[in-house]
Amino acid sequence: MTTKLIIPALVLGTSACSLNSQQMEGPNIIMILIDDQDMDETSIYGADVYTPNMDRIASEGIKFNQAFVSSTVSTPSRYSFLTGRYAGNSYSKLYKNEVGNDEQGFPGFNIALENDKMNVATVLNKAGYTTGFVGKYHLMSSYDQPEMYQGENTFIEGYTEGSAKDSKPSAAITEIFKHNEAWSREYLKYMGFDWAKNIYDGNLSKPYNSHNPEWTTSAVLEFLDENKDKPFFIQYCPTLLHGPDNEWVRSYDYPNYTGAGEQEAPPSVMIKRKELKEKLKKSGYNPKTGQWGIAWMDAAIGDILDKLDELGIADNTLVIFVPDHGSTTKASLFNINGTQVPLIMRWPKGIPAGTVCNALVQNIDLAPTYFELAGIKTPDNYNLDGRSLVPLLKTGETEEWRESLYFELGNARAVMTKDWKYVAVRYTNEDIEKIKNASYENLPKFMAPLKRLGIGIRGADHPGFWDEDQLYYLPEDSLEYNNLAYNPEYKKQLSQMKELLKDYIDEIGMPFGEFNNSGNATLPGQLDHERSIIKQLKIQGKTVMVPENLKRISL
Repeated sequence: MTTKLIIPALVLGTSACSLNSQQMEGPNIIMILIDDQDMDETSIYGADVYTPNMDRIASEGIKFNQAFVSSTVSTPSRYSFLTGRYAGNSYSKLYKNEVGNDEQGFPGFNIALENDKMNVATVLNKAGYTTGFVGKYHLMSSYDQPEMYQGENTFIEGYTEGSAKDSKPSAAITEIFKHNEAWSREYLKYMGFDWAKNIYDGNLSKPYNSHNPEWTTSAVLEFLDENKDKPFFIQYCPTLLHGPDNEWVRSYDYPNYTGAGEQEAPPSVMIKRKELKEKLKKSGYNPKTGQWGIAWMDAAIGDILDKLDELGIADNTLVIFVPDHGSTTKASLFNINGTQVPLIMRWPKGIPAGTVCNALVQNIDLAPTYFELAGIKTPDNYNLDGRSLVPLLKTGETEEWRESLYFELGNARAVMTKDWKYVAVRYTNEDIEKIKNASYENLPKFMAPLKRLGIGIRGADHPGFWDEDQLYYLPEDSLEYNNLAYNPEYKKQLSQMKELLKDYIDEIGMPFGEFNNSGNATLPGQLDHERSIIKQLKIQGKTVMVPENLKRISL
């Protein structure tokens, strides 16, 4: 396996880094991190959708055909984008408070940026970059930054993550949203960003749960205007394409709804919504379907590209487009529409137009890429799991590159080579006790890798979803429907993939099943009966239906 990238150290925090000539030549960086987008929602990967601006980035830059994220729900994936670390390597208090220091980890919605500020914003900032953030963050933690949650002006709970389900728009609620958005800006600045605006602390919240890319894009354009004459990094996280298609369509009618409540007037940026709808219709697409959200997101990208041209800084600006994970099989570790994501970049000064890369790359690779491009020596106490993509940017190829990838989510871990994929699901002592005492209806919740129904069982249509060992031969089974783990003919290959996973587990150092059988990790083979039962249940979303023949059988 490939070991962690080690870069010469520079102590961070004792003094500001000086900006040498190499750093001054580094590109500006715009990271556009979309929410929940599948490969089959992008024209550059073969879909019939209206995305001229995404097409432009790919044709004028590089397209990665084998790009993946290490986790497939928002929080752990976004953590990796901002740190270059696997979420399971997080040492945030939020994570450690839940899983402990010597227990089996459970990477999920329990990760936060650490208070030592070892993240891309801080490192780039110390090297002379102005750093900005716009849009969805989803990494806040009162455990890690308790000082931000003290005093009279702290975050007002109750109107986030959709908890205010019965509330209706009002001036009073707008004031709460406005307060929380302003507080979120200060939070991000506390975490190392110089500049933050138009922030969503998490997913869209009622009663203003409407997507508004014009609102977030206007902040990006403002940042570019203010910082065009100096090196900058900005992470832009739109709320699209999160949620069902009808949510994107419904949002069209609420241009004044934002993460800061109801605004007096929508921003005057992007193609006006009516004009974009007409463009879609003329191009043969139906704006009353999911086509609308995809085109809407693409229009926001177009505004950013146009602004770079207007300011004359496009040639030395690296624009990156990538989702935090797929949508259809998010919360699983399957590739298609889960771990595998579209990834494109444009940097006219440094990336030849039309470059294609087939190397195995991952979201943990972005942070070290930024550091190398900026000429930064990483702090010696900064933990990196990724490796810089710079050697791939000129031709899409390099002599030495990794041959495998590692994935993690909840109680599942996986490794992949270009031909093979192995997934292991292992439970803790506590999990096994709950599962063995569960009713039929609760069995799927406790056995799902993320320990949830709904989002937690996406991918359950795959026959091997509930198996504790899964082996797939990708050239003939790209959808991962044919589990070969229990076929004696593939015993040797299974053993090799298990050994590869053990290498990664040993490197991370946290217990996991028999691969590191310590703490509360347990051996496999204890839930064969429960697994045979769960495969007979009918599960739709959060509803579990028990067939009549099972109702007469004791679990």
